[in-house]
Amino acid sequence: MKDHHPMDSANLLKDELYRQLSRIGKCLSSDKRLEILTLLSQGSKTVDKLATSSGMNFANVSRHLQILLEAKLVKFTKRGTHVIYSLASPDIVDLLTSLWRISEKQLPDIAKLKDDFMNNLDSIQTLTMDQVMEKLSTESILLLDLRPKEEFEIGHIRGAISVPMEELELFIRELPQDAEIIAYCRGPLCAYSAIAVQKLQAEGYRAFRMDEGVIEWQEHFAH
Repeated sequence: MKDHHPMDSANLLKDELYRQLSRIGKCLSSDKRLEILTLLSQGSKTVDKLATSSGMNFANVSRHLQILLEAKLVKFTKRGTHVIYSLASPDIVDLLTSLWRISEKQLPDIAKLKDDFMNNLDSIQTLTMDQVMEKLSTESILLLDLRPKEEFEIGHIRGAISVPMEELELFIRELPQDAEIIAYCRGPLCAYSAIAVQKLQAEGYRAFRMDEGVIEWQEHFAH
């Protein structure tokens, strides 16, 4: 039997490595799977919770999770009758962050989509993370975390209070009229902070939004 030339073996290895790499790329080609990964970056969730948060039905979420499992991007544990999904590694958060940054830089449509959305909301001021930090350190201001309570409990920006979006109307009724507020949600792909600020301003409050979320905040101030 004829021995393989070393170059042949090297090319076979290269081809197989690229095939393996493409498993991740193919998995990320779905907008819905990217949304599921982003939701899981905020904390572990059941299929039901993922379905509710994403607006997909149970069957579609389960199908996408199976593909993510095959690509080793998610994992699951069982608690009684519940199956809890989470990211397979913290490195996947870095992958999602890098993908967002590259997409935002290279795809003009992203900036246009965000600008069009914000232009439909009057007088919404977005603060940078440094501006938020400065306000928190020098002023009496409320920092609202608009995510679900279970995500807040997993991790939040220091000093923030949990006000899930569906509880905002009730929260507003209890606010002193001179309150100054900053709102944030799940990060650049979540528009809740802009909607919340519009509601607050309509009630006469001085309010701002932060485009970033907990993950971006932690990364920014870790450097």
